[in-house]
Amino acid sequence: MQLFDPLKLADDIERIVVRGELRKYYRVARPGRWYGGIASADCCGCCLKCVFCWSGAPRDNPDTIGNFYSPEHIFNKLDGCARKFGYSQLRVSGNEPTIGRRHLLRLLELVEGTDYSFILETNGILLGHDRGYAEELSKFERVHVRVSIKGTNEREFSDLTGALPEAFELQLKALGNLLDAGVSCHPAVMLSFSQPRGLEQLKERLGGIDPSLPRSVEEEYVFLYPHVVERLKRAGLKPRVSYSPDGIPEELV
Repeated sequence: MQLFDPLKLADDIERIVVRGELRKYYRVARPGRWYGGIASADCCGCCLKCVFCWSGAPRDNPDTIGNFYSPEHIFNKLDGCARKFGYSQLRVSGNEPTIGRRHLLRLLELVEGTDYSFILETNGILLGHDRGYAEELSKFERVHVRVSIKGTNEREFSDLTGALPEAFELQLKALGNLLDAGVSCHPAVMLSFSQPRGLEQLKERLGGIDPSLPRSVEEEYVFLYPHVVERLKRAGLKPRVSYSPDGIPEELV
């Protein structure tokens, strides 16, 4: 398999899914039980190719799937969904929301004038590459960043994402950049393919960034949606721990 540079892929994807402040989405304003209840909009395109990803076609075919929307449109749809279901939290999910910087920052500006909390789910690649991006997030008090780390080390990261192994370090740098900028954040770690010792070693590395990080690790596991099962089969990977979509433990929701 030809490994790729996720920073170059991010640039390539941005040219497809971003037009100024407009960003491509394939689904907006859906309710969800995650985080105790949250309104979500799902964007197109990512700079990683995780074999366990639940977002199939919108990630792999961003040129033919989805429509362009303004930050104002996405905010209004999220606001309407949150009001309907009584949610206090918003997010952009589905793919990588940090692709399309102007769009995301404008969306966060709109959230800032409300009582909502915004959970920014990201793989951290762009925030680790550019400290200035993390610093721009620091002006928003209503954002919390969840950095989803793919595996516990460079080898696992590359096996799971198809990216160059050295890019794993960008995910860790993202946490350091965010903390240095005073941005609320925590790490989530995909552990379905890892041994317990791998998590222990990762926590040691996280502790070297900041003592608070090992204590705030969120465990993440594969959910076996049909297209995920097929993708894992093609890759020849078998998760050590996984869950069916209707059997997800409450503590993982």
